[in-house]
Amino acid sequence: MRRKLAAGNWKMNGTTDALQEIAALGRAHPEAAAEVLICPPATLIAPAARTAGDGPIGIGGQDCHDEAEGAHTGDISAGMLADAGARAVILGHSERRAAHHERSEDVRAKARAAQAAGLMTIICLGESQLQREATNTLDIIGAQLSLSVPDGSTGENLVVAYEPIWAIGSGMTPTPDQIGEVHDFMRARLERRFGAGVGRSVRLLYGGSVKGENAGEIFAISNVDGALVGGASLTAGAFSPIISALETA
Repeated sequence: MRRKLAAGNWKMNGTTDALQEIAALGRAHPEAAAEVLICPPATLIAPAARTAGDGPIGIGGQDCHDEAEGAHTGDISAGMLADAGARAVILGHSERRAAHHERSEDVRAKARAAQAAGLMTIICLGESQLQREATNTLDIIGAQLSLSVPDGSTGENLVVAYEPIWAIGSGMTPTPDQIGEVHDFMRARLERRFGAGVGRSVRLLYGGSVKGENAGEIFAISNVDGALVGGASLTAGAFSPIISALETA
């Protein structure tokens, strides 16, 4: 059985005052049936890990470099994330692919480094509105999946998140059939590449305007094992209903 996962991406939001949200989330879900992960800005990873302690909330990073060390001003290695208390890292988010011109090959190199450092990698895939309207969504997702995921990935070190770019922060959500089509496609591709055992063990998340009101419907869709949540993860009050919906899905 794949353990369901609710991952919160705080993006460039949060200062030390926001750590109280992690503490509140831990109190609200002291024995969460689903895995819960918060990925705050890099400045908060170490204090967030201390706040979370040995409780039910895990801490992750939002990006890492593909090298272990070196002359890379402003960058953070996977080993540094792990040393700060992170146990996972988001890679290939559409905002990184667009604003930082990251290619799928770059994402794969980062994922190799992160997995070597013992981090679980959450690799993001997604199509634009134009690509969706051109009806070649599966071609886009298939190429990103093939090029972004490194060989040797397993159900322990790989999570794949489908985030249609046009749905992120827009309030727009694909239909259940659209989400199911992509998630079933990704599952089949993973099984074909890695074999049925590994392919079926990798968790597939949906991301894009997930909130408490629509979470239950999304989590009922085939091969949706949880969510990668943006704005709604910033407060315990907004994120908790999503976790609860996942626990009962």
